[in-house]
Amino acid sequence: MQTMGGDMVLTSGRANPTLSQEIAASLGTRLAETDVTQFSDGEVFVQVNENVRGADVFVIQPTCYPVNRNIMELLIMIDAMKRASAFRITAVIPYYGYGRQDRKVQPRVPITAKLVADLITAAGTDHVLTMDLHAGQIQGFFNIPVDNMFAAPILLQHFQDRVAQGVWRDLVVVSPDAGGVERARAFAKRLGTSLAIMDKRRTAPNEAKIMHVIGDVRGRDVILLDDIIDTAGTITQAAQALREEGARRILASCTHAVLSGRAIERLEQSEIEEVVVTNTIPLREEQACKKITVLSVAPLLGEAIRRIHTETSVSSLFV
Repeated sequence: MQTMGGDMVLTSGRANPTLSQEIAASLGTRLAETDVTQFSDGEVFVQVNENVRGADVFVIQPTCYPVNRNIMELLIMIDAMKRASAFRITAVIPYYGYGRQDRKVQPRVPITAKLVADLITAAGTDHVLTMDLHAGQIQGFFNIPVDNMFAAPILLQHFQDRVAQGVWRDLVVVSPDAGGVERARAFAKRLGTSLAIMDKRRTAPNEAKIMHVIGDVRGRDVILLDDIIDTAGTITQAAQALREEGARRILASCTHAVLSGRAIERLEQSEIEEVVVTNTIPLREEQACKKITVLSVAPLLGEAIRRIHTETSVSSLFV
């Protein structure tokens, strides 16, 4: 089906250029030439070096570390495309920074996920494509269409292949906290395994204490499943609790590998044998870890971009 707009144009900020290149390759196209630079005082400057008048533009930029710089790059790139008379602008945000600040949990605190949504909309965005939002209701923070993709099919294929190879057996999917039960349950159902839950009590920001395991993990291989691994405190404490409950082998998996603070040190010293993540966030040199396996979400995001451009259904990808 022919799109109502003009040609599809992909462009990228500096947050994850490798993923952007992979998305372009999956679509059989290239990234538009765009200069994104920084002045000595830290201000970001963007110049589009190609004609995008009347084009259907997709700006690819996860808002990962350094979060504030990458958000500003995204906003400025959107503004540049808007002022260059693009027909439609879709912000492709594989990782949505500030997504965990989605509600008021204490008096006099902001809802920053909503503020970022307002900024992205005000910059001139017509559509948002993102992946595994920390809280699904963030879609409602936008007054424009939002497509929230899920990395589950990519992660599932990896685990199914490992099971077929005999690497893992008698699996059980474990949610590291009550908030992730729905995600873990859906994953376990598609993998054909049972479910267990960790009872987690958070004592301070970025700190958590695992209390006990709800479910049978004794003598079984377990997959600790979450959407984000940040400082790795929760996931490694959960792994220790699972070992104490008699789990045979322990695997961890997430979509977004934030891996801040002592995360790599904790993972390397933990009971976890393998950490399966996606490339929504690029791993920096200091985040190298032999336990980490990275899967690409480029084909999935590329297919979503193709369907948005051709005005065809994206819903079949929401699995």
